[in-house]
Amino acid sequence: MKEIKKQQTREAALADALRAKAFAITPENVDEMIERRSHLLKSVFPAFSEFCQATLQVQPQEILQVLWNLWLPLGIKLASQRQQLGRPLIQGILGGQGTGKTTMSKILILILDHLGYRTVSLSLDDLYKTYSDRLLLTQQDPRLIWRGPPGTHDIDLGLNVLDQIRQSQNPVILPRFDKSAFGGAGDRTTSEMVTDVDIVLFEGWFVGVRPINADVFDTAQPPIVTDEDKAFAREMNLRLHDYLPLWERLDSLIVLYPTDYRYSLEWRKQAEQQMIAAGKSGMSNAEIEQFVNYFWRSLHPELFIKPLVKDATVVDMVIEINGDHSFGQVYCDRA
Repeated sequence: MKEIKKQQTREAALADALRAKAFAITPENVDEMIERRSHLLKSVFPAFSEFCQATLQVQPQEILQVLWNLWLPLGIKLASQRQQLGRPLIQGILGGQGTGKTTMSKILILILDHLGYRTVSLSLDDLYKTYSDRLLLTQQDPRLIWRGPPGTHDIDLGLNVLDQIRQSQNPVILPRFDKSAFGGAGDRTTSEMVTDVDIVLFEGWFVGVRPINADVFDTAQPPIVTDEDKAFAREMNLRLHDYLPLWERLDSLIVLYPTDYRYSLEWRKQAEQQMIAAGKSGMSNAEIEQFVNYFWRSLHPELFIKPLVKDATVVDMVIEINGDHSFGQVYCDRA
């Protein structure tokens, strides 16, 4: 019976050819990889169980398959990359609203800790300019009504932090951002001092995104409709050039890719409805649509993300996200 189960586990690990390739699982090493994952599962499970119940408010059994099929092999892969690199690894994670960047980062930190690697999370949000600087920015460009688009971040701050970590300096001061400050406008908050960092999970809604040919905005889809919309999209595209030195610090880039970019609008509506149901303040559907459309006008996913996931020279792994938040295909490249 035990041998039958082992064979079934072996076949399952190899059944999805794209995923097996992404995690470097072959018929020759499959037994070794399963054994390693099994040992890691045993050591991680108590902390994972506590995290599921306290933070995600689900029973661990509900997402055990995701842990086994995705997060554990991904943690092992990152540990291996760090070991081969011989210096701290800067892992980029690109994902829009509701794709699960924060949850995945927290679980990977937990897994990598058990593998003996000191891992920290840094969000693009942590690099926002201060509240006062963004007020000046809004006066200069009234179109920047919300924080988030290119131009609202302190790029030099990000470069300094990532360079210090890459050079194994100690200690390193990580900036942190409080989104609730100034009535939701947000501002810098108390920084975090870290030492002996092995891996940085640098996540954000346009981490790694490159500028594109400006001609595409001539025939862009909604919500880029008016001449003003197109001018704004072109300006945001130009500002992406300023972020390229930051992306050059990435050793690897993972994209959490919704199979339909419009899911992020529905996910945001669901999240706001849950907040309102819990007695907190939340946006109406009309306000959410205005908010999400603003970000689609600045960097439309179909124009910026869709071509990116096909570029194996830039993206190292794609993790597809279905409309129900489940994970679809996982691949390094489809070739």
